[in-house]
Amino acid sequence: MVIAFQRFHFSTGIRSPFVGLDNFRFFFGSTWAWLVTRNTLALNLLFIISGTIFAVFLAIILNELPAKKFLKISQSTMLLPFFISWVIVSFMLRGLLATETGLFNNILVSMGRDRIPFYSTAGYWYPILIIANLWKNAGHTTIIYLAAITGIDEGLYEASYIDGATRIQRIRYITLPLLMPVVSVLTLMALGRIFFADFSMFYALVRDNSVLMPTAEVLDTYVFRVFRNTGDPSLTMAIGLYQSVVGFITVLSANLLVKKYYPDGSLF
Repeated sequence: MVIAFQRFHFSTGIRSPFVGLDNFRFFFGSTWAWLVTRNTLALNLLFIISGTIFAVFLAIILNELPAKKFLKISQSTMLLPFFISWVIVSFMLRGLLATETGLFNNILVSMGRDRIPFYSTAGYWYPILIIANLWKNAGHTTIIYLAAITGIDEGLYEASYIDGATRIQRIRYITLPLLMPVVSVLTLMALGRIFFADFSMFYALVRDNSVLMPTAEVLDTYVFRVFRNTGDPSLTMAIGLYQSVVGFITVLSANLLVKKYYPDGSLF
């Protein structure tokens, strides 16, 4: 963290000259500061909301399935994308969305429609990134929620069944309330990294495509590009410190709100 307030030289190390807030002025004085902060915050927030809703929905659906063999196959199938590298995903995505050779555009042409230049139109990439994130990570989160659901006392379901509760009512009044503490904790942990984007995801999918950067450039990829272009660790450390401080404040604030309105779901 000291490096963020220095003009760092590799020869002098931690004893490099102190420059105060100059490195922070470089970042906040640039046109990219607000853009990459907005993209990082907006995309991570959308990832958290869509990922949580989708994973809870899948977990409840799988829990209600009577066919246990199908359940095991479904779990394995959904978990598989989590272990696939984002580099591989980027080639798969290009195979689907490339303008001239992509499967999606070839289907559009066969239907008599024009091709869509996904890789030269920034406006399409919020939905694309959200879908890619859901496909890769939702299965892993679903397994966590499914494990939490299987830990719920079966006696509660049996008692509700005897009282005449429908399946929807059992989900609404038993499954969801008892699942909420786990949802709350995982959401708070995700909020703690809301200012940290998945570098491997964004760099693999977007690379150095300057056309897409207004939509897909986030703090982590911006830090990488700044260091690659300037070779100055002090500038990148200043941005990293900014991420850490804001993330720390975010998770503390979110935990205070949860502790006030839903004590069972707070982290501390």
